[in-house]
Amino acid sequence: MVKRFQTSPFVKEMGEMTSFQLGVVGALFLSVASSVSIVICNKALMSNLGFPFATTLTSWHLMVTYCTLHVALKFNFFENKPIDIKTVMLFGILNGVSIGFLNLSLGFNSIGFYQMTKLAIIPFTVLLETLFLKKQFSKNIKFALFILLIGVGIASITDLQLNFVGTILSLLAIVTTCVGQILTNTIQKRLNISSTQLLYQSAPFQAAILFVTGPVVDQFLTKQNVFAYKYSPIVVGFIVLSCLIAVSVNFSTFLVIGKTSPVTYQVLGHLKTCLVLGFGYTLLHDPFTSRNIIGILVAIVGMGLYSYFCVNETKRKQDGDLSSMAQVKEKDTTTPLLAGKNGQIKENNSIV
Repeated sequence: MVKRFQTSPFVKEMGEMTSFQLGVVGALFLSVASSVSIVICNKALMSNLGFPFATTLTSWHLMVTYCTLHVALKFNFFENKPIDIKTVMLFGILNGVSIGFLNLSLGFNSIGFYQMTKLAIIPFTVLLETLFLKKQFSKNIKFALFILLIGVGIASITDLQLNFVGTILSLLAIVTTCVGQILTNTIQKRLNISSTQLLYQSAPFQAAILFVTGPVVDQFLTKQNVFAYKYSPIVVGFIVLSCLIAVSVNFSTFLVIGKTSPVTYQVLGHLKTCLVLGFGYTLLHDPFTSRNIIGILVAIVGMGLYSYFCVNETKRKQDGDLSSMAQVKEKDTTTPLLAGKNGQIKENNSIV
């Protein structure tokens, strides 16, 4: 009789965990690389070439992303999974509106207050997930996030000029961004869909809301009309490059939030801020002071602590899961005897 050996659930679970961890590392790397690249590209486009239409450019990013994913779908790179149209529409519009509010917040506030707005997204996300999703954050994680926010604040906040309209817009930007990112994570997990599938379904609605409102918002903020702008070949080239990089940015954003959490994505965003400050000084010769350096170093300590505590907590959870699986396995293998028909004991020859 030929014995057929099956993979132990314990070994299979270990393999799945390793594969998941590698996927997370890949998603984080792709997010950092693409985001830093697009910031440098857009900075050159807007600051050096004089193309100030950020919201309209974002709508073009999303349209190119959707078209790219549509081509990928035709070549069977991923499978389209229908999602309830109301859910996708509200989700797409919410994300589009959050981008608009962030740009308006930057337009009505000082750079320092805008950076404070971005920093406030992390504690507000923690608050929302704790209140509505009953998610628990340990004291170690909260301490690491506090150190991170202090560091980024030192590095990036230069002035804090308050005004009523700007404050309201910043609050709306914080709320819509937090809710949008929490929904990105929740929808993927509850509906069991991939980041690519969700992005493909929602990108048209995000692009539509920004395509309609973008030129109005940009004209209000810059006093210039995007349709009256004189496009030189080099400006068009940078716009195309920005749109191509944006495909990777949008994909990696959904991928990171789906594989990790909205809070981890925000922590990653502040790592990008530090890298952008460094690259800006190195490549674009932006002003760089000792305060920037101190802030970046403190932020890196905070990010290191956050990563360390997250890895430890995840490892403890995985060890607990594997330990319980091993106990179940041991329980199965310590009962090799079964009673026969006449009360006699016979051996169990089943193969695991």
